[in-house]
Amino acid sequence: MGISSRLIWGGLGWVMLGPIGAIIGYSMAAMSERQQVRGTSTRGIGWGWNDPSPYPKTKPGDFAVSLLVLFAYVMKADKQLLKSELNYVKQFFTQNFGHQNTEELMILFKDILKQDYSLPTICRQIKSQMDHPSRLEMIHVLFGLSQADGNIDPLEIDAIRKIANYLGISHADFDSIKAMFVKDTTSAYRVLEIDSSASGDDIKRAYRKMANKYHPDKVSHLGEEFQQMAEEKFKSINVAYQQIKEER
Repeated sequence: MGISSRLIWGGLGWVMLGPIGAIIGYSMAAMSERQQVRGTSTRGIGWGWNDPSPYPKTKPGDFAVSLLVLFAYVMKADKQLLKSELNYVKQFFTQNFGHQNTEELMILFKDILKQDYSLPTICRQIKSQMDHPSRLEMIHVLFGLSQADGNIDPLEIDAIRKIANYLGISHADFDSIKAMFVKDTTSAYRVLEIDSSASGDDIKRAYRKMANKYHPDKVSHLGEEFQQMAEEKFKSINVAYQQIKEER
């Protein structure tokens, strides 16, 4: 079930403040001008000009709009905008927000793609308002975007690494999520954040630690749709653990 338009647009909180608010405001002004030319109106979209939501209660709308800005940065990292990546973005929002909301979000997204902005300031705003599990989920989704064309470009990996650093994601957590997409002989160990020489007991402890860190309930405040999406990371932890056990 998609999240309602009222929750998307009327439920925005902290993203409408600071640098993200400036980016969105610019795009909405452009959208409004185009719609007025066509004789339509944007009055049906209500913005949540409230004080920032108490950390860490990130709302689905805040998460989605933050993703739009970061999606644009990653897509432009390799100096080309691919149809497969646009399709991924559209499919992602359709699955989580429904067709009607996706149409509005994609119009907004195309305007964001045309803008230049400071990544550090954007990530600073996200880091100050968004809880750590939601930020981990954001990195996971960005890798999904990078993989949309069947090939994860090194420039896109570097872009996601920069985002992770600015968001306060540890190198170990970044490598763990990256290993869920970039596979090699040691990827299962890197998913669990351990060395291939780890003992059986160390592997079990690492598995329990990572299963707790990536449990879908950690992002339940983002809504059922995003909680279901978070299960992908959780499944990757189980797959990595089972693979290591079979290899031994």
